[in-house]
Amino acid sequence: MDAEFWVYFGTFQWNVPILNSKPESSQVPSSRKPPRPNQRKRPTILDVARRAGVSKSLVSLVIRGDARVSPSNRGAVLEAVAELGYRPNAMARGLVQRRTRMVGVVVSDLSNPFFGDVVSGIQRRARELEYTVLFSTGDRQQDLEVEAIESLLELRVDGLILAGPRIEFETIEGFGRSAPLVVLHRPTADDWSDSVTNDDPKGAQIAVEHCASLGHTRIAHIDGGPGAGAQARREGYEQAMHRLGLERHILVVTGGFTEKPGRRGAQELLSRRPLPTAVFAANDLCALGALNAFEESGLTIPEDISLLGYDNTSVAALRHVSLTSIHQPSVRMGRMAVDRLFERIDKGRTEPRHDVVSPSLVVRDTTGPVPGGGE
Repeated sequence: MDAEFWVYFGTFQWNVPILNSKPESSQVPSSRKPPRPNQRKRPTILDVARRAGVSKSLVSLVIRGDARVSPSNRGAVLEAVAELGYRPNAMARGLVQRRTRMVGVVVSDLSNPFFGDVVSGIQRRARELEYTVLFSTGDRQQDLEVEAIESLLELRVDGLILAGPRIEFETIEGFGRSAPLVVLHRPTADDWSDSVTNDDPKGAQIAVEHCASLGHTRIAHIDGGPGAGAQARREGYEQAMHRLGLERHILVVTGGFTEKPGRRGAQELLSRRPLPTAVFAANDLCALGALNAFEESGLTIPEDISLLGYDNTSVAALRHVSLTSIHQPSVRMGRMAVDRLFERIDKGRTEPRHDVVSPSLVVRDTTGPVPGGGE
């Protein structure tokens, strides 16, 4: 005997049949059991049509927002919908219309507050365009990112946004051939997807120039490891050091985009002699890990060593942290990603667009003049 259950996902729900794997022994198939007293059968589009006294197709037109429906019929249908508590079956509607008005978003690291701001921008803009957003994460692991993307495609999302993906470019291109796709926080150059990125080399150069303006020459960098944008920031740091004539002081140690590798990178710097007088960390979380390590060693920030982060997250602005950081407009970047996806889905744009936004410096309390007035 067949059974069924309801799957709720965001504002949508699906009716999913389950077939028993074992046939009932010698029993004659009986009719389905009536619902329990506290369970009410979910209303269908036919129930709405009967209550409103109209056809099923007219109810469908009202649900889709078709302007051709008369005000009286629209009012009758909406009243019936409210009285019955009817909710459209998004999956079935998507199969008919070949559109679900759902956007899938895969975020590489939900623990990073930068992506929280990006998600906020995505959600707000999608709501303005009357799209529903389904979020997932790969938790900084390539195989999990692929699984998350494939799951969203199975739900028939109209398009995908990948925020800071770790997967290979070839894999991204393959998904771009399956659905409209925008990559956030990682530059791409293929014809199958759009990208919205920050000018990471420029941001790193701004960080180095700020330290140099304060008299620092021994400026080190704790990099972001394999994270999206890490290589570009590392290259920007090295380019700025060369341009300022500080190439003999170039010092890069392995870090990452979370606190733990930032702490390890700072501990490696503490073992070097002479110590750097300024440190540019790959992002704000990396800088926080470094900050803890430096303070635990007895150093004072910024009197003994200056420290900069990247992203200008809400954490950097906390009063007891007050971290100097490179700002990238995360909320605006999230909104831009939705706009690019909308252009492909609703307006039929096919040529790729690769937007690069400019970073800026936000000076707070963790950077200061070189100790002793000079090196």
